[in-house]
Amino acid sequence: MVAGTVGGAEFRGPRRRLIETLQANGITDLSVLHAVDAVPRHAFVPSAVAHRAYEDSALPIGNGQTISQPTVHARSLQEMRLTGREKVLEIGTGSGYQTALLAQLAAQVFSIERMPALLDRARDTLQQLGIRNVSLLLGDGTLGWTTYAPYDAIVVGAAAPDVPQPYLDQLAEGGRLVIPVGDREEQMLTVYTKRGGQIDKREVGPVRFVPLLGAYGWGT
Repeated sequence: MVAGTVGGAEFRGPRRRLIETLQANGITDLSVLHAVDAVPRHAFVPSAVAHRAYEDSALPIGNGQTISQPTVHARSLQEMRLTGREKVLEIGTGSGYQTALLAQLAAQVFSIERMPALLDRARDTLQQLGIRNVSLLLGDGTLGWTTYAPYDAIVVGAAAPDVPQPYLDQLAEGGRLVIPVGDREEQMLTVYTKRGGQIDKREVGPVRFVPLLGAYGWGT
């Protein structure tokens, strides 16, 4: 949970407008909307673009990476249908913004990032915000994190050509995997649910993500 804030009184208006934009774009889960309202997105982007933090747009975060637009984050989180009791695996810590949102929505968050500089910055920001229910790992996200499996939900922040088998193996019974699947240009945000040992698939909508790199992704 967010124990404190990092400045930002001047962002209250833009943050409220972002909530209205998310609602207009079909985000109805009140817990997701509350998380977006509670987590200061401006704390997770470079100061040079902080004034744009509450636009519904992707922003650069350094190292050739971006923070996804809020609607994309919110849609993925809504599809996870979290109640606050879950253990969640996040693939792609990035700036740590979605990690912070997940920390509001789940009991425990385990997040993997392959780029050391991003992971270090995300860790610092999460600590500044007093977020304690998050564990971070530097490594190949396509392998998952077997130590703490199974997970009630898994969310993937990069596009895979196919669903990495480790995710399905590490998903708990009744658990949901939210992942963009497709080629490098366009993907389909897809939800996989494990029921009785079977995997149900449901497509949400077209999206564009950076490629998922690693042993079970697009290679390294």
